Amino acid sequence: MSKIEKIALIGGGHMGGALAAAWLRGGKRAKVAAENLIVVDPSPGETIQALAEKHDFMISEALSLEQAERADLVVLAIKVQAADTVAAHLNQVMRDETALLSTIAGVSLNRLALAFGDRPIMRAIPNTASEIGAGVTVCVANEAGDALEAEITRLLKGAGSVEWVHDERLIGAVGAVSGAGPAYVFLLAEALAGAGVAEGLPRDLAERLARETIVGAGALLASSKKSPQELRRAVTPVGGTTQAALDVLMGGGGGLPELVRQAVAAAERRSRQLAANSGNGGRER
Repeated sequence: MSKIEKIALIGGGHMGGALAAAWLRGGKRAKVAAENLIVVDPSPGETIQALAEKHDFMISEALSLEQAERADLVVLAIKVQAADTVAAHLNQVMRDETALLSTIAGVSLNRLALAFGDRPIMRAIPNTASEIGAGVTVCVANEAGDALEAEITRLLKGAGSVEWVHDERLIGAVGAVSGAGPAYVFLLAEALAGAGVAEGLPRDLAERLARETIVGAGALLASSKKSPQELRRAVTPVGGTTQAALDVLMGGGGGLPELVRQAVAAAERRSRQLAANSGNGGRER
């Protein structure tokens, strides 16, 4: 496939804004020129509006035939509840050869194919750190082909790292780990700051300490060749204060590791429920 240049982004909410920010900010290979980006949303979010003011790209309430004919790639960044309505309109204007990339949770490749016909179709599970180019996106495709997958990888690298899986049944687990993962980290920062306040620290100091500790630990994890387990053990001298804290976090009933396992399982289960509710037969396929 030739290089993807013109993109129609359907959905200007949080994830649409994150993707648009990544493309407009992207490096030499991943960057999308503002004149090649069309955002379709009757009520675009603040991020999209701010980007449009800065970069002067088009925001439309609906994708017109003329706009659709220009697009090499249509990206769906909408809620699952809007999928059928959006598909009905897009099918009237999209060219048969236009590729489709969906970020909709719970809507399978099979269902997308039923809605959009015989065309290259891919799904992507990004996360919110894509907004600053530090995200991770996991993709799966139908018979899109190596060339198109390489093009999608190039584009999505503007948002961070990109991984591909070849079994769509893994997508629910991907969303539960990396898609929802930032929320788990934000909760940890919130809880850590709250615990500091409970021990007498001023709120603003506790929040700064929690934030910078998590940022620094993440940077160390990213730069080190050691596993998370090895890094944890390296900063946990036997009988010390860190060991006392970890004895609580890893204590009775499985502790934090077991809670995280249950949380990820709950998120994956919800993904399957969304699939069932959206007419997927309850399975990610």
